[in-house]
Amino acid sequence: MRKFEDTYKHKGLRKKLIDDIREKGIIDENVLEAMMKIPRHYFLDQALGDIAYEDRAFPISEGQTISQPYTVAYQTQLLQIKPFEKVLEIGTGSGYQAMVLAEMGAQVFTIERQKKLFELNKNFTLRNRYPSIKYFYGDGFEGLPTFAPFDKILITAAAPMIPPKLQEQLKEGGMMVLPLDENDGQRMMRLTKLSGGEFKEERFGSFSFVPMLKGKKH
Repeated sequence: MRKFEDTYKHKGLRKKLIDDIREKGIIDENVLEAMMKIPRHYFLDQALGDIAYEDRAFPISEGQTISQPYTVAYQTQLLQIKPFEKVLEIGTGSGYQAMVLAEMGAQVFTIERQKKLFELNKNFTLRNRYPSIKYFYGDGFEGLPTFAPFDKILITAAAPMIPPKLQEQLKEGGMMVLPLDENDGQRMMRLTKLSGGEFKEERFGSFSFVPMLKGKKH
């Protein structure tokens, strides 16, 4: 079984990464502080070693990726996370983003459609550190109606459209952040649910994500 260590060298590389994404425009110190506490190299193959702290995405199993740290920070900053908020994450992937949210004090409900990734997360070494994360195997387009409404919803894959069931599961005053597929690429979007079921839409920068797919994969 792989033995994990978080050395002074790893912490130094992590600080350099955090300084880098701060310079790129991330100003929410709560986001940066949370990411400083999470050893990103635990989420990657041991052979990748120190390059885990480069600001780029890396492949994980099942054709998925662990997002670029700047992208994780960008989406999290847009969500404006406050302690004890209920957050629904669509696309658990490596579990890194969910742990950033949990480190910030959120109660996280995260859905993964890939059965193998869902099973891998069950035995992940950092899982016990964040008992506030609840893991589900399911279709992200359906959300988790049993646990709704949510204060915040985060989609970590490129959505072909804004999923209506997720809009329904968002609390009034709540926010949803997602990369939306548009003709010219993927645009980061933030929706705020207003009274009467209306939504305020805000558009931000362009990003690159794996596609959000319907159904579950065994």
